[in-house]
Amino acid sequence: MASTNIVHLTDASFDGDKLKDHEGPVVVDFWAEWCGPCKAIAPVLEDLAQEYAGKIMVAKVNVDEHPKIAAQFQVRSIPTLLFFKGGKVVDQVIGAIPKTKIKEKLDKVA
Repeated sequence: MASTNIVHLTDASFDGDKLKDHEGPVVVDFWAEWCGPCKAIAPVLEDLAQEYAGKIMVAKVNVDEHPKIAAQFQVRSIPTLLFFKGGKVVDQVIGAIPKTKIKEKLDKVA
């Protein structure tokens, strides 16, 4: 069951203005269906999307289906989490890391 708190972005819908207009931090997860670590981190992002509902935006980009965005941000490994503030990338994490580490990054960005 997909979370209503997570936005799924596509090459067509990825809009820098949407990221700029969001008042809080935005976390974009670059992932693929076949990626084991991506599947491992997905429930963590679901939890964070619910826990921080209304404060942060959690978005996902499937790199196989939407390679243009991944290329734009030079994503070479997945999962990659990009942290945006004011429409600009301010931090990133590569790999499946624990929830506590992601929360630390969010608190730093906020």
